[in-house]
Amino acid sequence: MPELPRRIWSDEDWERIQRGYVSRDMDEKWDVLVEGEVVYLYRSWTGYGVFAATFAPVDGGGWRIASAVVERDAERYGGTDDAYDCVMLELVISAIVLGEPAPDLRSKLVELTRRKSPSADAPAGLIQHSALGLRSGS
Repeated sequence: MPELPRRIWSDEDWERIQRGYVSRDMDEKWDVLVEGEVVYLYRSWTGYGVFAATFAPVDGGGWRIASAVVERDAERYGGTDDAYDCVMLELVISAIVLGEPAPDLRSKLVELTRRKSPSADAPAGLIQHSALGLRSGS
């Protein structure tokens, strides 16, 4: 991926990210598996791998995404926009794995979706649910 999230995740965040996330019901769209320092994000219904993000420690503490790849087969993942993929990767980790509200990322996802989609007038909640799904309670 040419664009990567710039966020520095705390050491505590990294510990939680390493536990991954398994969808628990039909409204959840993502499963997350971690092997070593690579975080794999899969679509829960199909099992298709969409993102693989390699994390690296940051001097002074915390972790960042050092590199990432995204699926480009349109039958497996419809993303073709680098900025959208960057937001989606960070949003799944932040909102689904960590359970953060992430309002700025959610707004950016809606904005990017509306720029490229015929569903530009769809409600923001519908756009978010379609791409991100819900997160079950912890």
